[in-house]
Amino acid sequence: MNILQVNASARRDGQSTHLANSIVERLRARHPEARLTRRDLAVQPHPLLDEAALGALFTPAEQRTPEQAARVALDDALIAEIQAADLVVLGVPMYNFGVSVQFKSWIDAISRARVTFQYTENGPEGLLRGKTVYVALAAGGMHKDSDRDSIVPFLKTILGFLGMSDVRFIHAEGLAMGEAAVQQAFARAEQDIEAALA
Repeated sequence: MNILQVNASARRDGQSTHLANSIVERLRARHPEARLTRRDLAVQPHPLLDEAALGALFTPAEQRTPEQAARVALDDALIAEIQAADLVVLGVPMYNFGVSVQFKSWIDAISRARVTFQYTENGPEGLLRGKTVYVALAAGGMHKDSDRDSIVPFLKTILGFLGMSDVRFIHAEGLAMGEAAVQQAFARAEQDIEAALA
């Protein structure tokens, strides 16, 4: 069994990372044989999807320049990690009602036509099937189940589009509302982790 942990905070010691670490610890206790791959996007940010990257991706492999081949290889590495994973843990902070640019770059990298999804006569088909995804969401305010929460719908859409339909969300909210609120948020999150792993 393979576990992939992706920490998407802009900080190396972000609160979403702490929550993701807690999920991974529980998973490894249940699956001691599991191999863990950890990708920290604060330590090793993935390059943005820009014009040069698009040019590389849309150039046939045999025609790419060395620079283009190197750029595509960066995305290939992330795709290989998610393809190999059985369990995926995403540490996702909310920044200004959206995901971090680091996380969006990761999503852009793993979303590749004819590799992780394809279009068929019956519509799009995700190719990253058979995975369970745990999403550790951290937010300074309280947004769960409100119209301010754009992250859960976005992640359900994109992960489902890629074939990952078993997505379990663990929230730690109110993290900018004082130390007592932080302690309460993580205590609730620990309970939610147990429920998500059940």
